[in-house]
Amino acid sequence: MSLLQPQLILELLLIGTCTGFLAGLLGIGGGMLMVPFLTMILTSKGYPADITVKMAVATSLATICFTSLSSVRAHQKRGAVLWPVVKVLAPGILVGSLLGAQLAVALPGKLLGVLFAIFVAFSATQMFLDRKPKPSRTLPGPAVTFGVGTVIGGLSSLVGAGGAFVSVPFMTWCNIKIHDAVGTSSALGFPIALAGTIGYIYAGQGLPQMPPGAVGYLYLPGLVIISLASMTMAPLGARTAHRMDIRPLKKVFAVVLYGLAAYFLLR
Repeated sequence: MSLLQPQLILELLLIGTCTGFLAGLLGIGGGMLMVPFLTMILTSKGYPADITVKMAVATSLATICFTSLSSVRAHQKRGAVLWPVVKVLAPGILVGSLLGAQLAVALPGKLLGVLFAIFVAFSATQMFLDRKPKPSRTLPGPAVTFGVGTVIGGLSSLVGAGGAFVSVPFMTWCNIKIHDAVGTSSALGFPIALAGTIGYIYAGQGLPQMPPGAVGYLYLPGLVIISLASMTMAPLGARTAHRMDIRPLKKVFAVVLYGLAAYFLLR
């Protein structure tokens, strides 16, 4: 599989452009779009389905390392990244991401899709209903916050996403404004992606039937092309997000999640 194939380059550029814009707009790492399309591309090249799903997840996580940095820079300029929240959630996220990657490698690809759909649909419902948290509700104590971070990191590694589908509803539930929740989620995407990528590279060492350019489960050609395109588009998505009202932003986020959940269930 060569980077010199024009069709492959165009496909990867299209994925990167779309996911980068969504990373800035919704605070997601783009993995929920990237994983299914990368899986289709790699499968069309004749590689086993079980390998392609896990390679798509690993490559998605690796690209989030770059897109999250681009997105968080744009949100930080608008003061929408709450670094104290990042600090308390990050330790649990690192642990959960490493464990989640190892669990994902051991699970069948179809089961990963079902788990993905369930959690995405739940998150979409929470956002769509727009339930108002109690005025006194804030972030829980250190032990509970560590546990929440572990869950966010573990689920994100399982499905190759940046964690916004859990972290944004959680933060808004704790009375954090939606724009701040989206901006903070973009910062949390980096530790999720880095730890998860390391886990997938380690788990995929020495396996047969891997495509040329693979390092463990990480597909390097996809990483390079998608990252370049997505980093270009993420700032545009972030600027668009800050021009929107709070309620429409929540509705957009929920609709995207519902669509992705339906795709995985039908698949």
